[in-house]
Amino acid sequence: MTVKIKIYSDYVCPFCLLAKVPLEEAMAGKDVEVEWMPYELRPYPNETLKPEEHYLQSTWKQSVYPMAEKMGIHVVLPSVSPQPHTHLAFEGYQYAKEKGKGNEYNDRMLRAFFQEEQDIGDIDVLTQLAAGMGLDEKEYREALETRKYKEVHQKALQHAYREADITAVPTFIIGDTKVSGIRSKETIEQIIDDEISRQKPDFPEGMMCGIEGC
Repeated sequence: MTVKIKIYSDYVCPFCLLAKVPLEEAMAGKDVEVEWMPYELRPYPNETLKPEEHYLQSTWKQSVYPMAEKMGIHVVLPSVSPQPHTHLAFEGYQYAKEKGKGNEYNDRMLRAFFQEEQDIGDIDVLTQLAAGMGLDEKEYREALETRKYKEVHQKALQHAYREADITAVPTFIIGDTKVSGIRSKETIEQIIDDEISRQKPDFPEGMMCGIEGC
């Protein structure tokens, strides 16, 4: 049976980018279905982080860079200051999701910010990125300018904040198991295997005899 995995993330969280690698490795050859879920760490009008702040540079030096180096992933602390709010990028995600490219879109946003230092709060930048992955440039821009997906995105946020009770990203809900933070390939594999086993009934439900025999 298919194990459903929901990943709550924000495009300005470097650990959400790093978490993709062990997840993808753990999923290889397994019957899983992945859905990325929006979560804004600092929704508008809250202030966002500034890369020039000492504490942020310290966090990257002590945590982000060492982990990225260990995993063999190139990341940089983006020079965009202040960091962008992500509501427009997430509204664009809803458009991409309708077009069957939601997961690809999420990957592109994370890489654009943490590997290319692009301002993913800017409509021009977002439109260029969307067009580059084959989405309709005119439709995408219009969706952001008219805020077509604002309500859909807000409902997704309320689900994350209130129903799923997400307080940090990345957070994974794998079947019925909820875990937060980057997890190793082995840990994720074990959770997936446990969920698969849980879905298989120990008792052979539904056995019966008919008029032609058993």
